[in-house]
Amino acid sequence: MQEFIEAAEAAAEAAGAIIRPLFRSQLLVDSKGDASPVTEADRGAELAMRALLGARFPGHGIWGEEYGPERADAEYLWVLDPIDGTRAFVTGRPLFGTLIGLLHRGVPVLGMIDQPVTGERLAGHPGPADPLHRALGRHAALPALPQHRECRAVLHQPRHVRAGRSPGFERRRGAARRVTWGGDCYAYGLLALGLVDLVCEATMKPWDWAAIVPVVEGAGGRVTGWDGRPLRLGGDGRVLALGDAAMLAEAVGLLGD
Repeated sequence: MQEFIEAAEAAAEAAGAIIRPLFRSQLLVDSKGDASPVTEADRGAELAMRALLGARFPGHGIWGEEYGPERADAEYLWVLDPIDGTRAFVTGRPLFGTLIGLLHRGVPVLGMIDQPVTGERLAGHPGPADPLHRALGRHAALPALPQHRECRAVLHQPRHVRAGRSPGFERRRGAARRVTWGGDCYAYGLLALGLVDLVCEATMKPWDWAAIVPVVEGAGGRVTGWDGRPLRLGGDGRVLALGDAAMLAEAVGLLGD
């Protein structure tokens, strides 16, 4: 695991060296087929990470948001999102990050959330180890929350929730004490630090969640689908992340259609 952590750190540094000079610059923004933005920073950062990881682990697979899968059936698969939160990036807001995840036979075993502008970095893997938060120099201490009405929730934009799934989403929103919207991977970093209690999204791709599962669960939280089952490749993109795993059954009940 230490070798993998060191490689993820090196990949984050390589990506950050490309992203930082382009933040709040007059860079060119293109649109993908789904109308989401993509920049030269996204592309350059992913290419840098792919080159580094491919050189260190030639037998591993790599799947990045911008350039797709390579050896996706390998035992170990690196899953990369060079800039998660490109809309925030192109509008000069630091609520974005680089996501580096490692799957072993489809199961997340290592994750890193790196904010290259602010210098914040969270890394974790499922088990007893807490995530390292380099910028604040402290470990996460996730609180127990006995009732949902006490929780601080971060929810995905409602326009991304399909109409047929909106009743459960609205129940989740109404049950929280305080709700904020969006934040992309940065919201999961805040959850791992105990600053929010729940994050709920509906359109997540593997490169969006592969890194956050080990970070949150390494801090003692839980990440599942809306049905309470572990996230796996080929899922429906609905993600529920909790700081207190004891909240899972109630959260799943509220999200059920």
